[in-house]
Amino acid sequence: MSSQTAMSLLSVAEFALWATLGFLFWAKKLQRRFPAMGSYLALHVTATPVLALLLYGQAHLWFNGYCFVVYFFGYWAVYIASAVILYFVCIEVFRSALSAFPGLMKFGLVVFRWAALASVIVSFSTISFSHHNILIMSDIAYGLMRSVSIIELCLLGFLCLSMNTLRLPARDMAFGIALGFGVMCSNDFVFALMASYKSSLTAPSQFVYESLILVSVATWVTFCALPEPVRHPVVMPANSTIYRWNEIASALGHTGTQVAVQQPSNGFFLTDVERVVEKVLARNLKDRESES
Repeated sequence: MSSQTAMSLLSVAEFALWATLGFLFWAKKLQRRFPAMGSYLALHVTATPVLALLLYGQAHLWFNGYCFVVYFFGYWAVYIASAVILYFVCIEVFRSALSAFPGLMKFGLVVFRWAALASVIVSFSTISFSHHNILIMSDIAYGLMRSVSIIELCLLGFLCLSMNTLRLPARDMAFGIALGFGVMCSNDFVFALMASYKSSLTAPSQFVYESLILVSVATWVTFCALPEPVRHPVVMPANSTIYRWNEIASALGHTGTQVAVQQPSNGFFLTDVERVVEKVLARNLKDRESES
């Protein structure tokens, strides 16, 4: 079996897993809870068979070898679009994991957006942009994927460390999405750092890359196939640390109602009462003297 045929078979297996995942995802109506993840699945369910067909056509020299050109632009376009959608998937997973703590969720989203912006700036500032032609698409795609991969790996680490505190079950779909993307992003991150831009599409690193993608999609299929436990309302003691953090985060940035504050008087309240009483007594005494 040639390497190109093996890569085509892996692409077919990937499409079968994407199709199975899409069927289970929409059958359980998870797109209502994770709309960005639904868009990510729709992109790959549509693009995977087209790219596999172009790769097969390249192996058999269809259209005088122009299949490679179409495959090149299509592959990197899907790669960049996946990186952009992945950012919104991370936000959905973060919101779902902290849905029981609205204060921490709102405050965390602000920090999340600033961290994403800083990651993108740092990643693009370190890009060498060694290509000055159309191959610059690969430089941009790798830089964007590196920044998003760092965000996703940090999100997965956060969920693993705080699952007990957040009362997040290990079989929750939010954790399953983060786990699958953790494997995929580790794959993309390492591949983006070590890949040679002039390597062949059938190089050994490509087989490792494709195999880890299959592992990621298989992880999502497993989480979709298994019944998801019902998340019950989180009950926390009033003196717990996370409850206080949630209350503090809820108070940050909340303007509340405005109260008019009057200037303090010169005397005390009791002193004013005594003066009123003295005036009443003096008036009563005058009235008695006038009657007598």
